[in-house]
Amino acid sequence: MSTATQSSGTGTGTGTGTADAADLAPVRTESLAAILVAGERPPRPNALQASLTFGWRAILKIKHVPEQLFDVTAFPIMMVLMYTYLFGGALAGSPEEYIQYLLPGILVMSVVMITMYTGVSVNIDIAKGVFDRFRSLPIWRPSTLVGYLLGDALRYTIASVVMLAVGLVMGFRPDGGVQGVVAGVVLLIVFSFAFSWVWTMFGLLLRTEKSVMGMSMMILFPLTFLSDIFVRPETMPGWLRAFVNNNPVTHLASAVRGLMDGSWPATEIAWSLGWAGVLVAVFGPITMRLYNRK
Repeated sequence: MSTATQSSGTGTGTGTGTADAADLAPVRTESLAAILVAGERPPRPNALQASLTFGWRAILKIKHVPEQLFDVTAFPIMMVLMYTYLFGGALAGSPEEYIQYLLPGILVMSVVMITMYTGVSVNIDIAKGVFDRFRSLPIWRPSTLVGYLLGDALRYTIASVVMLAVGLVMGFRPDGGVQGVVAGVVLLIVFSFAFSWVWTMFGLLLRTEKSVMGMSMMILFPLTFLSDIFVRPETMPGWLRAFVNNNPVTHLASAVRGLMDGSWPATEIAWSLGWAGVLVAVFGPITMRLYNRK
């Protein structure tokens, strides 16, 4: 009985092994190639398509982690309320008077400061190894980085809308009307897009996200606080006024303030756009060189 059972088991095992061997038979190269290239290969995406795709990826990250919007919602509201009621009475006689001068400057300050998160996001993706996959794709090389910047442009827009809404509730009345407000926000977003290339470079250059944030704050604090965001430069000492008058954030804040006030300051607008062009021309190539060698 045991011999028969063994023979039966052996026969069954042999049959199963033969079937498995047949299933695992090597695939011919010709048949595999026919499967892979049977359909028409999709066209290679152009620079705009690739950039928009990565921009949409950045937006989806916000969708899945909505806490990322804290810095463009709660932070701007806190800044407007705190500085208006803290300094308004001392500097302008009343918060209602001070907010007419302060709000465009605080808007610039808040949006410029959140540009550093572009570099933080880049650094996090590098640490996770995502960039290794991106570099292997047949796409326009800068599209990955441009996508980050396009996604962050939405964050800048949200921050601007939130701050303007709070300002209107608090009594801010722009004499430039809707046209002046929109022009000021567009100028701010253009400058912030260019400024983000600086932090993208640091995101590629530094090892950790904490290092990127630390370096960013060390640069942003002097640029934002040593400007005309809170007070006019005429009240400052001569040596400090020289720095403030040549600070790119001062030019930007003055341009946005003038646009919202309806005066359309051509000189300050030209300076702001000029600084944006310089930032892209200098830090764009440096960032791409680091990206290609990372």
